[in-house]
Amino acid sequence: MDDIHIGVLCIALVALIGCSAFFSGSETGLMMMNRYRLRHRAKAGDKAAQRVGRLLERPDRLIGLILLGNTFFNILSSSLATVIAIRFLGEAGIVASTVVLTLILLVFGEVAPKTLAALHPERIAYPASTVLTPMLKLFYPLVWLTNLVVNSLLRLFRVTIQTTGSQQSLSAEELRTVVLEAGVMIPKRHQTMLLSILELEEITVEDIMVPRNEVAGIDLEDDWEAIVAELNRSPYTRLLVYRDTIDQAVGFLHLRKVLNLMTQKPDFNRADLESLIREPYFIPEGASLTRQLLNFQQQKRRIGLVVDEYGDVLGLVTLEDILEEIVGEFTTDPATNDQGKLTARADGGYLVNGRTAIRVLNRALGWHLPTDGPRTLNGLVMEQLEAIPEPGARLTLVGHPTEIIETADNRVKTAVIWPNPETGTKKEHP
Repeated sequence: MDDIHIGVLCIALVALIGCSAFFSGSETGLMMMNRYRLRHRAKAGDKAAQRVGRLLERPDRLIGLILLGNTFFNILSSSLATVIAIRFLGEAGIVASTVVLTLILLVFGEVAPKTLAALHPERIAYPASTVLTPMLKLFYPLVWLTNLVVNSLLRLFRVTIQTTGSQQSLSAEELRTVVLEAGVMIPKRHQTMLLSILELEEITVEDIMVPRNEVAGIDLEDDWEAIVAELNRSPYTRLLVYRDTIDQAVGFLHLRKVLNLMTQKPDFNRADLESLIREPYFIPEGASLTRQLLNFQQQKRRIGLVVDEYGDVLGLVTLEDILEEIVGEFTTDPATNDQGKLTARADGGYLVNGRTAIRVLNRALGWHLPTDGPRTLNGLVMEQLEAIPEPGARLTLVGHPTEIIETADNRVKTAVIWPNPETGTKKEHP
């Protein structure tokens, strides 16, 4: 060392600090990589992404290689700095080199490269992989021996060793966070649809069903003239057929088939009508929309009756109802369209149909009305008042001032509800 020029030693020291910075930045850049974006690029044929993916398949080997390199260059630079300091300061240079080199390595060998790699992991990881891949092959015996010792020590402390890269899966809540934080990368409309799909498992058929008192159908016990009149004026594609009550459901009629046959056969009668009835399909209460969507697909059905544990009909659910939970309202049928259930007023309140579901209100307005009890605004009002209110009655629903506008058939038909004045929650209705 005494024969080497001091300038050469200084250049070598700078190079060693640079190597230390390379390994430090590489470690952070590779570990900070977005694994899902990396897999996407690798599947698309990106060679750099494939190379990084192979390195991350065995993180224990990768970290072993990086730390071996980092430790080697840090120790070598420390020795070299000590030699240089002794040349300038003598024995006092040992302490001086320790202090100065610690600060230099901390700033230029650790903090700066790791911060840069954390901010731009792909810019660091992809180029670094071209160096680390051949190094891993070259020093594999040493890396393997190091990992063997480390893993053996960890096993003594009953630590489970994962030898392959973990294919981490995301929970529904984590996926929801990913979608919400995607920002402009996912259009707002698509973002809403994705969130709706994630919520399907939490929503049951009872939440979206048409209640039994609103189910339209044909009673086979009625006069034939009344049945024909109902067939001609019905706005629905499919009609429930029953005897006396819907608890005695016979099945469903596809109106297009019925009307076609009525046109082709002038003497169309009850027997012809009953020949077109398809047996009913029953859905247990509490079934999730995810499960029911699959059941509709497997059973090749589009409509079903929701029944309770005693077999009594609670309501009716269609495939379109489930799809609307994902894509929103898409029907233009005034008989089934829910548009108009929520109307903004000039005073900041909203005129709401009593049949509007609580979760629809929450989703449309960004509120937090309770959903673990009654499912509709009418039910929530009834639960709080424990009576059927009169028009003009006022109450507060979880901080939201509410006024009953109209009642009919022992239920709240329309009401006005305002944002919570304490939180100022308000959102324009789309």
